[in-house]
Amino acid sequence: MKILLVSVGTRGDMEPFLALGELLKAKKHEVTCAFPEQFQNLAEQSGLAFASLGKKFIELLNSEAGQAAMGGGSGWKKAKGAIKMALDQKPANQELLFRQRDHHEAIDPDLVLYSGKTVYTTLWQLKTSKKAILINPVPYMHYAEGHAHMAFNGNYGTLINRFTFALTDFGLAVNILMSQRWLKWKPKFSRRQILRVIRQTPCIYTVSPTLFPRPQNFPAPLQVLGHRERSLPSTWQPDESLSAFLARHSKVLFVTFGSMANANPVKNTQALLDILERNQIAAIINTADGGGLVPPAGFQSDYVHFVRRIPYDWVFPRMHAVIHHGGSGTTHMAVKHGCASMAIPHILDQFVWNDIQANLGVGPKGIKINKLSTRTLEPRLLDLWKNPAYKQKAEEAAKQMAKEDFAEELIGGIES
Repeated sequence: MKILLVSVGTRGDMEPFLALGELLKAKKHEVTCAFPEQFQNLAEQSGLAFASLGKKFIELLNSEAGQAAMGGGSGWKKAKGAIKMALDQKPANQELLFRQRDHHEAIDPDLVLYSGKTVYTTLWQLKTSKKAILINPVPYMHYAEGHAHMAFNGNYGTLINRFTFALTDFGLAVNILMSQRWLKWKPKFSRRQILRVIRQTPCIYTVSPTLFPRPQNFPAPLQVLGHRERSLPSTWQPDESLSAFLARHSKVLFVTFGSMANANPVKNTQALLDILERNQIAAIINTADGGGLVPPAGFQSDYVHFVRRIPYDWVFPRMHAVIHHGGSGTTHMAVKHGCASMAIPHILDQFVWNDIQANLGVGPKGIKINKLSTRTLEPRLLDLWKNPAYKQKAEEAAKQMAKEDFAEELIGGIES
């Protein structure tokens, strides 16, 4: 079967599709990944064919306005970034749309697995009557009793909760209608037709049921089939300084904000360093690519070691606890390796994962990035570090996750 995987967003949005692609390729399916061009190397690492969706979308996200709008700013700066991003996004969105159309037509897939951040596949389903499956790496994208849509994170009562899902469906339909105008299709599909496809398309949540048990009210086409990771061989090795640091400390905290930016990286890093030094807590701080954590010039410490782009599957098994931005992949990996965890959410689903971690008991509820200070962070960090119940709960959850293997269910749902 020819299968097209379509995803848009940051690297974390590509990972579930890459893991699925590897699984499908092993079953002899012909798999192509349609991602932004910046992620071509990821597809190639997994031995998957690649089709570029262009560079403009990621370039927009990485722009000053994009970083401010997506978590790097607060107050007026964030609003200004969002406005500028909205004004600048048309060329990027059109490139994504036209590239998606071209790849759907050229590959002529039997099946499309797609992200909710893409729009063309819904129109493709209407045009061809072929099958597509929505892939969701985050919870609460469909109505679940006792919770609003992920974008509104919370429980506001049944009526308002249902309204948040209807509102997001309506917004997506409007976006798809706009895309249809850009494509200049005739005859055009109606909003009613588009909404019907949105609501009837089967969905696989690539989320661990340990973290997000399948809601009882979910209809059969909505499945929660576990978190999968790519099976790439790890050849990474630590340098001498990191090896020496780990040899000196038997209990270590890992801190990362992944690719997320924030408005005050120097101030936030210093607040974290003050807490760690004052309480003599050994920590590895990952600066990654987002610029959200910045090592001070000439900084040296017996308790803190800065790294960049360290593989999580190497470092997490060696950590007692993790403070992170609350991305889906990082949340899963921290719990999988039995790490006590706390999120510092920046945007969207990260607030949901913050709640899920706290409710699971693997760590205290974190604070959002624009509220971070020594005063707000220190008591939470010390609680994470000193409360043995968090580590115990994380290790219990890790054992439960280790039992999860939904490969047969995934293949069965995709091939049916």
